[in-house]
Amino acid sequence: MKLVIVESPTKAKTISRFLGKDYKILSSYGHIRDLPKSKLGIEEEKDFSPEYIIPTKAKKTVSELKKAAKEADTIILATDEDREGEAIAWHIVYALGLNKKTNTKEIKRIVFHEITKEAILKALENPREVNLKMVDAQQARRVLDRLVGYKLSPFLWKKIARGLSAGRVQSVAVRLICEREEEINKFKNDEYWTIEANLNKPGSKEDSLIASLTKIANKRVGKLDIKDKKSSDEIKEDLESAKYSVLNIETKKVSKNPLPPCITSSLQQDAAIRLRFSSKKTMFVAQKLYEGIKLGKGDAVGLITYMRTDSTNLATSFLSETETYLKTNLGDKYSAGPRRFKKKAKGAQEAHEAVRPTSVLNVPEEIKPHLSPEQFRLYELIWKRAVASQMTPAEFENTKITVTAKNEKDYILSAKGEIQKFDGYLNIYQVKSKEKLLPILESGTDLDLKEVLAEQKFTQPPKRYSEAMLIKTLEKYGIGRPSTYAPTISTIQLRGYTKKNEDRRFEPTEVGSIVNEMLVKYFDNIVDYDFTAKMEQNLDDIAEGEKEWKPVIKDFYIPFAKNLEETYKKVKNKEDKPLTDKKCPKCGKLLAEKFSRFGKFYACSGYPECKYTETSDGESNEPKFIDKKCPECKGRMVVKKGRFGEFYGCENYPECKHIESGKAQKTGVACDKCSKGEIIQKRTKRGRIFYACDQYPDCKNALWSKPNGEKCPDCGALMVVDAKEKISCSNKKLCTKKEEE
Repeated sequence: MKLVIVESPTKAKTISRFLGKDYKILSSYGHIRDLPKSKLGIEEEKDFSPEYIIPTKAKKTVSELKKAAKEADTIILATDEDREGEAIAWHIVYALGLNKKTNTKEIKRIVFHEITKEAILKALENPREVNLKMVDAQQARRVLDRLVGYKLSPFLWKKIARGLSAGRVQSVAVRLICEREEEINKFKNDEYWTIEANLNKPGSKEDSLIASLTKIANKRVGKLDIKDKKSSDEIKEDLESAKYSVLNIETKKVSKNPLPPCITSSLQQDAAIRLRFSSKKTMFVAQKLYEGIKLGKGDAVGLITYMRTDSTNLATSFLSETETYLKTNLGDKYSAGPRRFKKKAKGAQEAHEAVRPTSVLNVPEEIKPHLSPEQFRLYELIWKRAVASQMTPAEFENTKITVTAKNEKDYILSAKGEIQKFDGYLNIYQVKSKEKLLPILESGTDLDLKEVLAEQKFTQPPKRYSEAMLIKTLEKYGIGRPSTYAPTISTIQLRGYTKKNEDRRFEPTEVGSIVNEMLVKYFDNIVDYDFTAKMEQNLDDIAEGEKEWKPVIKDFYIPFAKNLEETYKKVKNKEDKPLTDKKCPKCGKLLAEKFSRFGKFYACSGYPECKYTETSDGESNEPKFIDKKCPECKGRMVVKKGRFGEFYGCENYPECKHIESGKAQKTGVACDKCSKGEIIQKRTKRGRIFYACDQYPDCKNALWSKPNGEKCPDCGALMVVDAKEKISCSNKKLCTKKEEE
């Protein structure tokens, strides 16, 4: 019997359908050895040797794998082909005791970029050994991040507040966000005016041409040259009495090439912009598509290739299949033949393929019934971008129309636009164009003025980072790698260092700004962009066998440890700031300004005799009791705050852990099912908002979208409003009422 070990149970289930009875496929459920959480786990005096343990949650899995390994003749390690996957394979060897000299089992390592029958069988025919260079690179990353995290975090606890943490990559991401916020705060708006003329042919009310002022008396008008209303009004008055004619028309043929297929970063950016997916959600959905989806009655199959990659390479088989598909379905003029993309991201890691469909014949619309809505949307994006990369360019005719306005001064205005001559790759993968369509005109044509448009504007500060922008910037600086973008962005939010505003852009929190200020001031090299990128390059060199991992760690750690020791002495321990002029409402003593991992707060200077505290906004943190007893211990119920808002908890916590939902947010809409209750806003355990009848459990009416109080004219059910402000019937399964804007 041959034992195949993969990381994911879903992947194990998919692969088991491709192999016969001679194979047993089991999952390691990810890492089965790791550094201990309770201590550093690295012997600094012994060349930074890591102390690996089997975590409690993995012990049962290891026991099952050991039992299966004893019964097997051959052990096949089939974890992912990246550094982390290689390290997991290496850890499996040690955890199962397969590294011992007494071991007689045959050990093979196989890799594949897609989970299809052909790919698995081909991998089994071409086994190799575990790549120890890649293992060393992953060990170096793990040790490096542990040293930074476990050494810097206690420093932050002592100097700022307990519960804070620092990380080699996460702290750089926070620095980017903080520095952008500083730019925005320092930015000063400059006033400027834009002037446009709305023109058309004499006698024609259609074919409007909007031309922008570009020159006055042959002197170019820059963006900020018209600085105030007075100047704008003078020009506007001149233009309103001027005579207009077409001076010149310039046309130029332009070809726009398709984008390369997705790599990890571009997939996350595209999904964020087009689908509004977070990077974490994108990778979660992509993992499902990679591990396998059952299409109809056939075997489950991986729909995409491995999603953690920074290579734009495409397999020859895919290029050939796509060329045939395009010629058959769209015609020869849409196929560009095999087009290869060799450019990689800065510091590209392993030479995987790009993220692409395993087969172009799995057309999104045809397999849509077998996918969840999220899986379909992401798969469609991946499929379209990969197929479009093999298509012919889109052809445009760019046009520039120059207009003269004759008056005491000669004014020149111009308008730019484009005409699409051939859609090419845009037939499949649409890209928004900033250019506008222009009317058909000829040189010398006189034009009538409809109106002069003068608009006051102000220069705008740089935009805050969206997820897509942040990933693009991290990639630009060479910070992090495909597998690190999503967890980094997730971590800085979970730690409370950043938050997303209403525009889904990152803002630093108060605690994030303070931690960043401390790290930049005393550990500038840790959060330095070039230093972090150079360390990533060192890890790449280790993976390529050009460097040894322990000397790289040593070169970093010795100056880091020395700086840390000196900084401990230099920086004073956290102390209360001078007392404020606020008085404690309980005992009358002055309040002191303090700081916790949640931010600034005020506490009574009479602590511990008086334990009064209040928020930085002056809101008391004193318990607020409600007129209700705990049903479990008869204690008083108190108002508490959690990540999802207010809730009620027992005053005897942690002895009694009874909790209840907080104040319901009413909608004012009567329940259409029981006619007794009211629809209120609620949250699931994962924090997702939904709407339900307040008579639950007697009435179980629930809606995912907010009701607007109206009823469907067709079936009488409540009408709801979704996130895009579209109104539809809540009874979608039985009612065919179409959505309205």
